[in-house]
Amino acid sequence: MAVRRAWSAALVGTAVALLTTLSIPVARADIPFPDDDPFYAAPADLASHPNGAVLGSRSIALFGLPIPVSAWQVRYRTTDSRGHAAADVATVLVSPVPFAGPRPLLSYQIPEDSLGTRCAPSYALGGGRDSGVINTMIDVPFLTDTLSRGWAVVVSDYEGPNSRFFDGVNAGHGVLDGIRAARSFGPAGITPASPVGAYGYSGAAFATLWAAQLRPSYAPDVVFAGITAGGIPADIPALAQRVDGGPQAGLAMLILLTFARNEPETGLADLLNDRGRAALAENASACGSDLVPKYIGAHVDDFANVPNVLASPAFRAATGANELGAITPDSPLYLYHSITDDVIPVRGFSQLVDRYCAGGATLTAIHSPFPTHNGGAAGEFLGGMNYLSDRFAGIPPAPGCRVN
Repeated sequence: MAVRRAWSAALVGTAVALLTTLSIPVARADIPFPDDDPFYAAPADLASHPNGAVLGSRSIALFGLPIPVSAWQVRYRTTDSRGHAAADVATVLVSPVPFAGPRPLLSYQIPEDSLGTRCAPSYALGGGRDSGVINTMIDVPFLTDTLSRGWAVVVSDYEGPNSRFFDGVNAGHGVLDGIRAARSFGPAGITPASPVGAYGYSGAAFATLWAAQLRPSYAPDVVFAGITAGGIPADIPALAQRVDGGPQAGLAMLILLTFARNEPETGLADLLNDRGRAALAENASACGSDLVPKYIGAHVDDFANVPNVLASPAFRAATGANELGAITPDSPLYLYHSITDDVIPVRGFSQLVDRYCAGGATLTAIHSPFPTHNGGAAGEFLGGMNYLSDRFAGIPPAPGCRVN
């Protein structure tokens, strides 16, 4: 225990120093953006490999700093939502903290929330410096906690090489194949006996729960001991409507531009006016963290040629196919959401919980008193990790649905 406490203290100290060092990102010429980095390129024989196959790997210094964590980037094969072979990249982290027994593997999703790969977690974790790394930096304290528990962690770029935000099937496949790749990556030391869990908050909860929903059909070989997710975007139109015209209006713009680009068959792009088409072009590689300050107070209707575009049949068709809840996960779930979430309305969360429970889920749901979206993330994190810790220890979850 003394060794574990010493390593944990070292990781916490490193996290504090890291946040201080990276508080003002400065571009590094030696860390190219993923689109310019040959490591991310798909091999010519990509389609001949099975899902989850490791296509290449390289050792990295986590965040480009001398942090005492073993870290690698792993390129792997997955299948996108159109059924095409794709090459994703995951970052595999192995804690220096000893673990008694097979070391658990946590699939940790970070909210990419982006239209371009410069916002991918692997770029930030590999030492990239750019405004697009902000979402990954926000997760540093949470990642530190998981590593201090002695777990191995895989962080997948689940939006894929085309940065498909809010594409449920694409994200779910990316998460599941990232787990497969991490398990088969020898240097990480993950064994067949290692229990597997998953975690995600906000946009990352979307990817995590899509992976849980698709697991039985797409990756039955991946068995989750438990899954934790919070701040869940279970009603995408309600999210966009909540933030439209306010301080977080850039998220509504991100959602509109995402689906106009990703779902051309719905005709949503045809509803953009000249200003909307210009916004789509100029933000082609933007991150949500870029759009929020850029579009404070904006109204999406000012970028469309129809009124109330968020209620239009085209927008609803584009979002509808990507909503959570059509499939009930068969893995134990711990879900939470602030009742005063100022970004994602809690009603969608409650309705998703009801659907999962009606489908027979094993589920604990917390309607959290911690205020706001960010408050819910910080306040409920330890409860979510302790739930996973119990599952990793082989403690069975309470059966049925428990909704608080």
